[in-house]
Amino acid sequence: MALKAYQHTSPILGTRVFVEQSAVLYGDITLGDDASIWPLVAARGDVNHIRIGARSNIQDGSVLHVTRTSAADPVGHPLLIGEDVTVGHKVMLHGCKIGDRVLVGMGAIVLDGAVIEDDVMIGAGALVAPGKTLESGYLYIGSPAKQVRKLTDDECAFLTASADNYVRLKDEYLAQLES
Repeated sequence: MALKAYQHTSPILGTRVFVEQSAVLYGDITLGDDASIWPLVAARGDVNHIRIGARSNIQDGSVLHVTRTSAADPVGHPLLIGEDVTVGHKVMLHGCKIGDRVLVGMGAIVLDGAVIEDDVMIGAGALVAPGKTLESGYLYIGSPAKQVRKLTDDECAFLTASADNYVRLKDEYLAQLES
């Protein structure tokens, strides 16, 4: 796997983490237990930090980045991803905060300062504008992303089931590497 230091800071991995060898992680990145990073993910914790919670998965071709601190913005925008989050293929997450039990659909873009509360589904191809907050318990689609409807009980259950499926899959990949 490609874990690379930046300014003497290297990624930190929790236990039972899977990072596919074509993924590249730079700098100040922390992965929680049972997290998984899939092929061709690029994550740069160079000018701020990235935190990915336990049991979260970042799927193929996704790009994760941050915004630096400045005199006008002394905190900048780190990238914070909660627990049990599924980030679909080719997603762009930039300096935003993603709560727990969130599904970010394929090709979605979430920009600086956006806050995605817990228990949210973001549809494929959605664009979440800078600074926008997506309220817990809803489906959002479109460009720009708009609240469409409340999540059903089955959809809420799926948020955790999706993360669980990726934990099982990464365990299969880890077992294969050990044999």
